[in-house]
Amino acid sequence: MPRTRATRIRSSTTTARGTAWAPGRRSDGAGVPATIGTVTSTTAQRTRWAILGPGAISRDFLAGLHASRSGMLAAVGSTDPGRAERFAADAGAPFSGSYDEVLARPDIDAVYVGTVHTTHADLAIRALEAGKAVLCEKPASPTAAEVDRILAAAEAADRPFVEAYKNRFGPWADALRQVLADGAVGRPVRVEAAFGFDAGTRSGRLFDPALAGGAILDVGCYPVSLAVEAASASRAVAPDAVVVADAAGELVGGVDGESRALIRFGAVEGALATSIVRDLPSSAVIHCTGGAIELPDAWGGRAESPTTIVVRPAEGEPTVVSVRAVQPMAAEADALSRALAEGRREAPEMPWAHTRAVAAALTAWRSRIVPSAP
Repeated sequence: MPRTRATRIRSSTTTARGTAWAPGRRSDGAGVPATIGTVTSTTAQRTRWAILGPGAISRDFLAGLHASRSGMLAAVGSTDPGRAERFAADAGAPFSGSYDEVLARPDIDAVYVGTVHTTHADLAIRALEAGKAVLCEKPASPTAAEVDRILAAAEAADRPFVEAYKNRFGPWADALRQVLADGAVGRPVRVEAAFGFDAGTRSGRLFDPALAGGAILDVGCYPVSLAVEAASASRAVAPDAVVVADAAGELVGGVDGESRALIRFGAVEGALATSIVRDLPSSAVIHCTGGAIELPDAWGGRAESPTTIVVRPAEGEPTVVSVRAVQPMAAEADALSRALAEGRREAPEMPWAHTRAVAAALTAWRSRIVPSAP
């Protein structure tokens, strides 16, 4: 068996003052605070956040916000004032109210949209028009047309909009981009990736067609996002270069319970799979012209990012790239804060070109499986 060479990379991000190195993680308020994505006190004040939608994933984001160096929770908004008030009380936020009441406040800099897929576009656009920066839970919207509306609003408002793919942020994501850019195993040609789990119950948001439920939008978006990033390593991938060559799946209660697809992202082919009715491997492989990049844990969790990348050349010994885990939702929040402090509309971790390409692929893939999908 060939020997494996281990390499530890210090991942960096750029603040307005320069480069900040990440010494550790902070996922539950303990341990060494992560500096990935930090906006220093000399470059910006702490970002005052509002959470829109006091659900389960917003509680995960709240943990990330507590672990961030640049953010603080100032308000919680909901269609149910009682839910907003309870969430705010638990979180120590000084204000709660309706969406309109929260967005009208001048002391809110940024909002996190953690509601169901079908409400993302409306809330994101309303927040942008109110002058707020927006971090929107993935997918930005169920359709490419709605995503275009969001980005047009962000451009018109000149405010940051970032789609929150947690695996795109932090030291592991930085290391993957570095490996792709270095080209040690050539250029990417094929991505094999899956994300699936057994939801247990066959009811609720995931299985509700009216709420754009289904596997493709909920977790299939992660393999799509990885394929877009791999395809963009050498050149940009325009939405019209995204082609669903083949797709098959099973409907469960009117939504895509599971599906597989072969999607071409320009010159890169994605063999992708997703499910909400059974577990699928969380690993992925990026096949390249001179070897492969293996991701033993491609997605990480909501509290901790992945740590390992294996670079396997066609000839010679593989290299294991190891980085520290961080709280990925903290890294998301800090990435938006950094864009806001530096006057940018986009975050380089998830640029708008990638958001558009992902939306094009998801819309086309889902339309092949769910006849009623827009």
